[in-house]
Amino acid sequence: MRRRDFISLVGSAVVVRPFAARAQQSALPVVGFLSGRSPAESATVVAAFRNGLSETGYAEPQNVTIDFGWAEGRPDRLPELARELVHRPVDVIAAMGESGPAAKAATITVPVVFGSGGDPVQTGLVASLNRPGGNVTGATFLTAALGAKRLGLLRELVPGAEVVALLANPDNCRREVARR
Repeated sequence: MRRRDFISLVGSAVVVRPFAARAQQSALPVVGFLSGRSPAESATVVAAFRNGLSETGYAEPQNVTIDFGWAEGRPDRLPELARELVHRPVDVIAAMGESGPAAKAATITVPVVFGSGGDPVQTGLVASLNRPGGNVTGATFLTAALGAKRLGLLRELVPGAEVVALLANPDNCRREVARR
C-alpha cells in the first residue's frame, strides 16, 4: 500500500465513523489534524488526507472543517496542541506520526485515529492490535519490527549472500534517532 493510499484510507476512517452519529446536527463537523511536523513538510500528506476526505464526500469548506495543530518539529508542543484541539472542540483527531500519545492523553471521549510506523501496543496507544479499546484506533506499518523479518526472509531466499545493501531516506533516519 502506498503512503498516499494509506493517508487517504485514514482520512476516510477519520470522517465516516464519528459523523454518522452526528448526522442530524447542522454545524459542520470538525476534524482535528495533529502533527509534529510543519505545514511545509506535510504538504503531500495533507493533500492526500484532503483527497481521502473528498473520496468519502467531504470537502472544505462545504461540509467539513479541518483544524490543524502543528508542532513545527518540537514534539514537546504536542500535548498542548492536542489539548487545544479537544477544547475547540473537534469531532475526531487524526494523529500523524509521533502525535498519537499526546492525542490519547488529551481526551478519552474524542475519537483518535493514528497512522504510525512504530508499535502502538508498545507505545501504549492501544491495548492490542486486534482490540485497540478506548477511543483510539489506527493503522501501523510496524516498520522497526519488520526490518529484522525482511532481513531473515532475504537470508532464506538467498542463503549464500555475503553482502546486503540497504537504501534509506536519511531524513527518516535522523527523525528516528532524534526521537530516541
